[in-house]
Amino acid sequence: MSSAFTITDIESDLACPGAPSFVQVQLNDLSDHPLMAGGSSIQTKLPTPVVVPSKYRNYAQQVRDFRVYEDDVWIVTYPKCGTTWTQEMVWLITHDLDYQTARDINLNTRSVFLEIGAIADRVPVDTVSATASLKRPRHIKSHLPLALLPGQLWTVKPRIVYVARNPKDVAVSYLHHYQMIMGYRGTKEAFLDGLLQDRVMFCPQVQHALDFWNLRHEPHVLFLTYEAMKKDLRGMLPEVCQFFGKSYPDSKLDELALHLSFDEMKKNPSTNNDQMVRSAMKMNGREGEQFEFMRKGIVGDFRNELSEEYIAKFDQFIETQLVGSDFKYNLE
Repeated sequence: MSSAFTITDIESDLACPGAPSFVQVQLNDLSDHPLMAGGSSIQTKLPTPVVVPSKYRNYAQQVRDFRVYEDDVWIVTYPKCGTTWTQEMVWLITHDLDYQTARDINLNTRSVFLEIGAIADRVPVDTVSATASLKRPRHIKSHLPLALLPGQLWTVKPRIVYVARNPKDVAVSYLHHYQMIMGYRGTKEAFLDGLLQDRVMFCPQVQHALDFWNLRHEPHVLFLTYEAMKKDLRGMLPEVCQFFGKSYPDSKLDELALHLSFDEMKKNPSTNNDQMVRSAMKMNGREGEQFEFMRKGIVGDFRNELSEEYIAKFDQFIETQLVGSDFKYNLE
């Protein structure tokens, strides 16, 4: 079978122990691309090439051909957009608020990261094959953009939850992640410039969100934003429950909202990713340094860490990227 992709090596100043080299992956086979089908497509040109670590060249076709089941649940985000938070919320809602199992079994086991073994240079496990053989129903998380995700997502139509977050807060959170978990030792400015030029892993960033925004009316897609979750998670829970065909009394939703609060998630060993963080930091040369996966969990932290110059650059970048779309990032 010929590959659906063209894969090109690229030079990058963002190399680090966790990702020493990068490629651009261009989807060429649009036969099952949901934004290009049916003659009334939203998108009229090839998707923008995606930046991923070079290791992914060995997995691109395997992921695209990945077998999807209707009872799957997929959590898709650009990195640092509330993925862990959403995984825990969705797992509990779909498992009758089984807090005991949620405490006993780590979230990364209950809701698996599909491509981590396909991108992380020092993770020796084929996590794509491992995920394929999991007992159903499977909960699967991915940071891959639409163009690289399995084609069967749009024919089999499992439930997909997508979460977007404003790129300025993402920039701050992703920088800390890139430094401490992936071992990046370049400058802050080089990383921020990389985001502004869509050269960082999983870019293009805004298009990542727009593709799912354009599919938000599909019955099997639920589009959420990090900012709306922070503003009123309790008020959002009935919508998420309805999406999964679940209903719980108000008292149970109050309890769930408390469980999902930042402070509770941060001190919960099943969700705070402490073990993963320590392992990654050790592998990538940051052992002994201080870092927590769940750092602040606030909206607008970019104001504390980005210069006025970079805030202006990101504002211009976002405005340009959103031309022609009715999607707007929330900052409150």
